[in-house]
Amino acid sequence: MDQPRTETGEGTGDARDKTPRTERGRRTLRKLLDAAAVEFGERGFHEASISAITRRAGTALGSFYTYFDSKEEIFQALVRYMSEQLRDHVTPLVQAAPDEISAERIGLESYLGFVREHKEIYRIIDEAEFVDYASYRRHYETTVERIRQRLEAGAGRGEIRADIGEIHAWAIGGMNVFLGMRYGLWDTEIDISEIARIANDMLANGLKKKD
Repeated sequence: MDQPRTETGEGTGDARDKTPRTERGRRTLRKLLDAAAVEFGERGFHEASISAITRRAGTALGSFYTYFDSKEEIFQALVRYMSEQLRDHVTPLVQAAPDEISAERIGLESYLGFVREHKEIYRIIDEAEFVDYASYRRHYETTVERIRQRLEAGAGRGEIRADIGEIHAWAIGGMNVFLGMRYGLWDTEIDISEIARIANDMLANGLKKKD
């Protein structure tokens, strides 16, 4: 007998492909992920529940299992989803920058703005270290890889020093993470553009005393 079909367009067997095939399915998946971001962000992984996620999403409990088999699985998907949201927010802005130094300023400024709008990202990424370490590491590695590619492209255009590399990219990534914590989560009154300007001046000119 045929298995019942779901919003993904597939049967309900364990091996089904859960990728949504329809716009309706994609909307439902986004609602579940957005609801999961709020639920995990407010309550943490261990206190969060699938039923609470579906209530927040305004979907039936059965809809959850169309896309995910467990709380762990939606958490893993959520880390990817938030990483992709951050990428999609920042990338077009830095790509439009006139040069690499400006791109890093714009990148930090847009990152701080994203954090202020999505404060839950820090709790979710921090918990990923213990819930799903592979997702946690992937988030930072892919984020820093984008920075490295930008830096090397800027070096290739002669806009910054030629010996730029991975360590520089991790240093910038680490700076951005802690500035995001301080001025995205803890203190949201300071002007984002001024924070980015000061950090960018340090990148461009270092800490050496000016004559």
